[in-house]
Amino acid sequence: MEEQNKKGIFRHLGNNLKGYGLFTALTMVFGCLEVMLEVLIPMLMSVIVDGGLYREEDFMLRELFPQSLIDDRNRFVITVGLIMVIVAIISMTCGLLAARFSALASQGFAKNLRTSLLEKIQSFSFANTDRFSTSSLITRATTDVNTMRMTMQHFLRVLMRSPIMIVMATVMAFAIAPHLAVVFLFCIPLLAGILAVLMKIGQPRFKKMLRKMDAMNKAVQENLVSSRVVKAYVRGDYESERFRDTAEDLRKAQLASSRLFTMTGPIQMVIMWSCTIIILFLGGKEIIFENTGLLTGELVSMVSYTTQAVSSLTMLSWLVMSISRAQASLNRINEVLDEKVDIVDGPSDENVADGSVDFDDVCFSYTGDPEKLELTHVTLHIKSGETMGIIGGTGEGKSTLVNLIPRFYDAISGSVKVGGIDVRDYKLEKLRDGVSMVLQNGSLFSGTIESNLRWGDPNASMEQMKEACYIACADEFIDTFKDGYNTVLEQDGANLSGGQRQRLRIARAIVKHPKILILDDSTSACDMTTDEHIRRALHNSMPGTTKIIIAQRIASIMTCDRIAVLDEGKLSDVGTHAELMERSAIYRDVYQSQMREEDEQNAES
Repeated sequence: MEEQNKKGIFRHLGNNLKGYGLFTALTMVFGCLEVMLEVLIPMLMSVIVDGGLYREEDFMLRELFPQSLIDDRNRFVITVGLIMVIVAIISMTCGLLAARFSALASQGFAKNLRTSLLEKIQSFSFANTDRFSTSSLITRATTDVNTMRMTMQHFLRVLMRSPIMIVMATVMAFAIAPHLAVVFLFCIPLLAGILAVLMKIGQPRFKKMLRKMDAMNKAVQENLVSSRVVKAYVRGDYESERFRDTAEDLRKAQLASSRLFTMTGPIQMVIMWSCTIIILFLGGKEIIFENTGLLTGELVSMVSYTTQAVSSLTMLSWLVMSISRAQASLNRINEVLDEKVDIVDGPSDENVADGSVDFDDVCFSYTGDPEKLELTHVTLHIKSGETMGIIGGTGEGKSTLVNLIPRFYDAISGSVKVGGIDVRDYKLEKLRDGVSMVLQNGSLFSGTIESNLRWGDPNASMEQMKEACYIACADEFIDTFKDGYNTVLEQDGANLSGGQRQRLRIARAIVKHPKILILDDSTSACDMTTDEHIRRALHNSMPGTTKIIIAQRIASIMTCDRIAVLDEGKLSDVGTHAELMERSAIYRDVYQSQMREEDEQNAES
């Protein structure tokens, strides 16, 4: 962390500019050319006024024009006017090119930054992901990145332009009338000081606004994901009111932060016009009453340089305020990019040789605190090709135990071996290629049924997918659809029933042909007949695959080769159904309770 602080908050920006460095450089080059040409325009205006309209003998740039042209007033005005138009057109062209290249650079930068964020998030373990809320990650990848994009585009346009314009306009003003240009020395520091105070006040407000935006995104996400629950409980009015409160909080935070930006305009105008009035008053007094040698055109150019300098300083202040706002976004982006991934590739490049799984004195804690363990000294050996059932009450560590196999989490002590090799020694891709897991709350993706099945194996044939769907009993409903395997699924399969979604997720896992298949309470929404068909088909069709089945119903696992009973994060007993009925009081109590409930339900029906 100390090394990161030394590099500053901008430490990740350089890497994300790769591929767009040329556009960045061209933006600065054309921005400089635009400024240099703009500074010429007040000079040419002064020449037209003093050399063409008032015919002053010592007007600015006199030595650059032939006497014959100077003597012909009309031709002189037209000639210098054309030069000024050409300079303005070239300056405008340079400005357009600078704007074009800055847009290309900033859009490319934003694309790279979003890609970096997504790649980093995908590398997270479950423990890493638990440290950030989903809504917060979405805001960081969208709103915060977009803030950085706009700030960078402004930064590229203003960084070179404004300082150069301030310096050149000030130098030209001093070259024309040093005693009048002293006004700059008072006005510019005054404006800079006021804007510095506004930026100091603004930074905490921007951070607060982003936190409120996180809260609003979280409310939107919860309502969209849980829309059916909201309707089922008739809580639409309550959720709408809750969202209005969240949106109102965000509105107030946005107003508080943007109010500072709106103040810069009036402040700039007051200072700019004050400078203009003072210069016009003092300069006009010299020209009319004192005859100090100051020419009318020079006074006109002084006013133009004042406008250029103050406007450029205001643009620079807007940039600094944008950076101040972007700093809050950048800190949030850096939090994700700097997050230390606690699960990384091991040294071995071996594939998973077989489906054996060995838990040796495994302890695990979600918090990493050895005093607060979810799993306590678990030792369990599963043979390759064996079907292992796992049962236990809610929160006893069943899902936690199997999550250690594909290294979604790492044990804090002990070891987990797959195929005889410690899971920490595998490359993550190699390990997870050998494991298929149907999560308790797994997801389906928008697209067709076929495209979802191909998550298991992108190269799977239609015959292989149909076979997997037969094993999972998914063919029963797929064949009733008009478009069959080309049926389009809504987000998370919202147009399927709970049981259909479960069966399709099981089929997707089977398509992978893994060494180890983990079913984490994945048939809870299926009826008993379908559950039994799936278990029988898995046993007959995948004899070499190790199958680990987590279930709440003993009927779903009683035919397994062995059953592990977990109690308060500890392995209570392991054995066959008959063995556990004889010696495990916990298993026997659960069995008798479930059988009694089943008998009561049968009696009622």
